[in-house]
Amino acid sequence: MDGGGCLDQPLRRSGPRAEETAGAPVDEPSSPRAENRLYLNLLHRVAALTDYRSSLRRSGARIVRAVSPSGSATAIATVLLAAAVGYSAVAGGYLANIATWTKTARDQVANAVGLRIDAVSIGGAKEVSREEILTTAGVTGHASLLFLDAAAARARLLSNPWVADAAVLKLYPDRLQISITERQAFALWQESGRVSVIAADGTVLEPYIEDRYLGLPLVVGRGAELQAKDFFTILNRFADIRSSLRASVLVADRRWDLWLKNGVEIRLPESKVEQALELLSKLDREKQLLSRDIVAVDLRLADRVSVRLSDEAALAREDALKDKKKKKGGDA
Repeated sequence: MDGGGCLDQPLRRSGPRAEETAGAPVDEPSSPRAENRLYLNLLHRVAALTDYRSSLRRSGARIVRAVSPSGSATAIATVLLAAAVGYSAVAGGYLANIATWTKTARDQVANAVGLRIDAVSIGGAKEVSREEILTTAGVTGHASLLFLDAAAARARLLSNPWVADAAVLKLYPDRLQISITERQAFALWQESGRVSVIAADGTVLEPYIEDRYLGLPLVVGRGAELQAKDFFTILNRFADIRSSLRASVLVADRRWDLWLKNGVEIRLPESKVEQALELLSKLDREKQLLSRDIVAVDLRLADRVSVRLSDEAALAREDALKDKKKKKGGDA
């Protein structure tokens, strides 16, 4: 059992396909016939270039002997031959194949002396699957522990937005231990019509919404993903308002508007947000403000609270004021 409470799992399975890994893809090696054909083509190119160089050397032999001693001519020939090989490899597009062949060959040698990866233990993974971790880290059925670059594997793991931190530890002769720390889904962020799942630091974790994320708070606007954590640290202190919240909208990257589930809009100030929310909570407790027939509460000014009635409530208020004036006129 590893440090993260996960049992070591063998990388290879028994049976005729021992090269398969636990979820990691395995590259099929090229056939010997194909490799032979590649190197024969390479040798033909080298031979052709070498013959051409030899003819040039014969036609200018007097010049070469005149300007350099026999030892220098040998050195020049060696350099020309190396250049011819290099040119042939580049012109034929064989560099990538040669690099792949070299990596495979060195892994085979290391595996043959007992330095293969036989077991991989993974800890801390919940959102990222074992198969995805192995693939991202570059752990395949024929990879050797000796030549696995732990630093490069960690860097690749950190490219996954769910992975906040990672550690890759090689335990010789045949074990690999991977530990990751995952980010947590914090909120839904809507910007330019797109909704994404974000972490508390603003990292976009998923570009789509699954049902399990529907209960997360919704923040809207450019820059809202970066300011949401600090804002909710304050807002979560007011459970009555937080429970009624439908969305938080960042306005001009400076201040927040709250949209409640009953359709009421709360306009908060740029500064002293906590004091404004305390006042709003008090008015709701004492006057049931947020339950009345209103559409907006403006708290942007420190010395006053402005309330906008719904159209129906505004008409009813006008009628009530007219009736009141008539009664006063009749009494007079």
